[in-house]
Amino acid sequence: MLLQPAKREYRTWILDSRRWENYRARPSDVILASHPKSGTTWMLRIINLLISQSTEARSLDKLSPWIDRRFPAAASDMWTELEAQSHRRVLKSHLPLDGLPLFDDVRYIHVARAGRDVCMSYHNHITGFTPETLARLDREGLQDQTIGRPYPRIAADPAEFFQYWLTHGAVSGHHDGSPSVSYFAFERSYWEQRTRPNLLFVHYNGLKRDLRGEMHRIAAFLDVTVADKLWPSLVQAAQFETMKQEGDKLTPNLMSMFTGGTERFFNKGINRRWEGLFRPDSLALYERKLAAELPAGCVKWLETGSLSTEPQPAREYLVAGEVRPG
Repeated sequence: MLLQPAKREYRTWILDSRRWENYRARPSDVILASHPKSGTTWMLRIINLLISQSTEARSLDKLSPWIDRRFPAAASDMWTELEAQSHRRVLKSHLPLDGLPLFDDVRYIHVARAGRDVCMSYHNHITGFTPETLARLDREGLQDQTIGRPYPRIAADPAEFFQYWLTHGAVSGHHDGSPSVSYFAFERSYWEQRTRPNLLFVHYNGLKRDLRGEMHRIAAFLDVTVADKLWPSLVQAAQFETMKQEGDKLTPNLMSMFTGGTERFFNKGINRRWEGLFRPDSLALYERKLAAELPAGCVKWLETGSLSTEPQPAREYLVAGEVRPG
């Protein structure tokens, strides 16, 4: 049952929330929504492993299409293919929650990651676009009157991009996040609805710290039962290193967008690579924006992965082969 239609329209060079208008929900549907470079593809692989209980490396682009992505598939063709799926469907989105329709019998999973790590990974992502991809993004922006300009060319220096990401918005009312939506507004939209019983929060840190435990928690949320003997193979298939090795099979269509293919898209999968790169003034601005735009509990969740209100011990992160305190 539809509880609430999308409250807001989002349109960027690559996103168009209007593509959800013809969505016909099934009670068993799963919608995965995350800010870009928060662990989306990782989570898609995990969900599909749990539902299929098979480690076969199949195209996630086909199994779980990115609904709000403008191209390459026309919205009508995408929905035709989805309607033909007879298995439990998993749909991907990079929209804030107010850009999605809310149903009481659809399961929503939101995966998050600390903003500095998101930005660092996103910089690697968008500086890898091929000339053909950039030309397509230019056309999309120029043809859409709400955008009316070509896709911004991104600085090669991640520190310069971090400052730009913090100070330039791509949609009305957003003052950061360009060329995507605001990271802060995005995360706030999910935090405000965190008590919904059909919305599960998962954090990138949790997946890195205890992949098997998090997969058990996700399976329970999806009402999926997995035989004990299958768990080792499913967890192994969900390891970042395994996914990178199978990248050409998991993301065959997406790979054509990037120079370097699978190696570029999956990159390193580690946190805190921004240390020693981002400028002190930019880091201070990031901290001010966190405090000004998000509740303290949300900030703690994003930075540590903890939803508890109790003080947490310092966590450790793997950085370039070393273990450092978080």
